[in-house]
Amino acid sequence: MEDHLTFGEQLKQHHTAAKAAILAQCDGLATAGITFVAAHFDGSGDDGVTEDVKCYNSDVYTYDECEQVAHDASHLQEHFEVLVPYGYENDAGGFGDVVLDVRKRKITVERNDRFEDYSTTTYEV
Repeated sequence: MEDHLTFGEQLKQHHTAAKAAILAQCDGLATAGITFVAAHFDGSGDDGVTEDVKCYNSDVYTYDECEQVAHDASHLQEHFEVLVPYGYENDAGGFGDVVLDVRKRKITVERNDRFEDYSTTTYEV
């Protein structure tokens, strides 16, 4: 059946499945004292990478401002990677984070796109 779906419809199905798999882990993560889980992605020039999923125990949901908790969440890696925005690595590229707020059971994706710009000045001499 999936063969007859558009790319957008297939992507939505994959996102829905990944989200369900991630949210199903919230009770276990909370029991382990984890408040949020994050994966950073970065890419350009048609190449990109998603860093390993990392766990944190902090009320500050900015992973670069708090210490990582030693907890193996590698089983969530592929699900987080599904939620990384399609095409973030194209051209000048983009970067960002996929973050699970364990308490609120909410997943957010922050994508930052890079772009190149130029200015042209024409004048007669």
